Amino acid sequence: MQYLVNVIDSRSNSGTAEEAVAIDAFNDKLRAGGHWVFAAGLADPAVSTIIDGRGDEPLFTDGPFVEAKEWAAGFWIIDAPDLDVALKLMSEGSRACNRRLEVRPLLGG
Repeated sequence: MQYLVNVIDSRSNSGTAEEAVAIDAFNDKLRAGGHWVFAAGLADPAVSTIIDGRGDEPLFTDGPFVEAKEWAAGFWIIDAPDLDVALKLMSEGSRACNRRLEVRPLLGG
C-alpha cells in the first residue's frame, strides 16, 4: 500500500540545516527498509497556478487554491504494508522534519 504524507507548515523554505540532516537520515532509513518511493519540498502556494479545464476553454488563475494559515510544504510517498506501519514510520518523520504530517492512503494502483 502506498501513502501520501504531507508536511504541514505555515512558512516556505523554513527548514534548518539541522532539520535537513535529520530528514536525510530518515530518508536513508526509509530506503533501507524498502519504504521509499519519492519525496520533495514544495514551492510557496503563492506561486501556484490553478487550472480549470472543465469548460470549453481552460481557465488559469494565480494560486493558491485556498487561503490558509498552513499548507503542504513538502511530501513523501511511501510504501508500507498497512496504516499502522505507515503511522509508526511517519511519527519518526514528523520528529525528523520538526513538523506535523498528514498521512493519506493512495487509491487505486
